[in-house]
Amino acid sequence: MSALRARCPDCRTLTAVAIGDDYQCHSCGREFAAGLVRVPRAWGVGGEAMAEAAWAALPWPEAAVIEADTLDEQIETQVRASPSRPLVLGGCCCSHVGAVRALAARGRIGVVWLDAHGDLNTPESSPSGNPWGMALRMLIDAGDVDPRDVTLVGARNLDPPEAEFIRAAGIRTELGEPPDRIYVAVDCDVLEPGELDVWAPEPDGLTLAGLEQLLASLPRPAGAGFSGLKPGEANAAALARLAHALGL
Repeated sequence: MSALRARCPDCRTLTAVAIGDDYQCHSCGREFAAGLVRVPRAWGVGGEAMAEAAWAALPWPEAAVIEADTLDEQIETQVRASPSRPLVLGGCCCSHVGAVRALAARGRIGVVWLDAHGDLNTPESSPSGNPWGMALRMLIDAGDVDPRDVTLVGARNLDPPEAEFIRAAGIRTELGEPPDRIYVAVDCDVLEPGELDVWAPEPDGLTLAGLEQLLASLPRPAGAGFSGLKPGEANAAALARLAHALGL
């Protein structure tokens, strides 16, 4: 039994205890399939709303809140604080980097990255210079995940260098047979505008029901996360639906 404790979302006591990959509250008896990790930061210009959205109420034990002064510090702290099966709520897409890195330290990890954008730029190729447009590339270039174990779903606004990297690196753009262990990163702008309150909506996205069905078709992940939101009343209930579709 682990001593890693979290606040139970039901009885609000600090008696939810990590047991293997899951959590069990010793006060009220509830069991949970993941520990919630909040990352209320957005690394780029004008992303304050994304950071605020990371405080939405979700019905999982709050295992960690990652607040750091630099992105490198955020990633390092998240690696140390990540539960065995993290459910991340960002912030921007950089909130997924530490979670994937922590899982990669335990063995091969595949990534299913659902996003209207590629997040595959580098500081040299990025038109904006915003780190949130580089998050997936950070993981690949650091060796945390093999590009052939990456599936990018829903991307419809790619910069030319990103499109070229997808072809050259062998990143898949359709779901196939994933590795045994996967992390599912959902930037909620993968959805059609209006389905949720998101920071960077793009037309021609998935419906909420379609995304829920897609997530339910995946094997239960080793970790997952949501990012790219703005504060909105409907978001928390919708995110709970999507996480439950993943078996969390």
